[in-house]
Amino acid sequence: MSELKLERTFPATPDTVFEYLTNTDYILQWWGPEGLIVSEHNLDLSKPGRWHSTMTNAEGANYKVSGEVIAHDAPNSVEFSWAWHDENDERGLESLVRFEVADDGEGGTRFKMIHSGLPDEESVTNHGEGWTSTFVKLERLFA
Repeated sequence: MSELKLERTFPATPDTVFEYLTNTDYILQWWGPEGLIVSEHNLDLSKPGRWHSTMTNAEGANYKVSGEVIAHDAPNSVEFSWAWHDENDERGLESLVRFEVADDGEGGTRFKMIHSGLPDEESVTNHGEGWTSTFVKLERLFA
């Protein structure tokens, strides 16, 4: 299994960044790569429990992913399972996503995302592109 790690620094407090990462109202502003909209969801990463989202592109293609929040340590980290659904709505291989936030010592927040349990390097590359695009949207919220 392979792992993807991405890091960012945001000009906001850890409490604020954590709120943006876990509160549904904020998540809907940045969730999913650029060019996709969240067309259906139960996105709440603020407490343990199941979640899902369907992202739709301009051509109408849907991409569904679901999982369960398994660890929530506000305002430090949240961890959740992650599995894509196929065209028959069957869940595929499950992986694990962890968001970590910490004070950067300069008035901002150091953010780290670890996506582990990915099957191979191609999956790491694909998820890396998706998460990078997603975090561009998140960065804009703090600009």
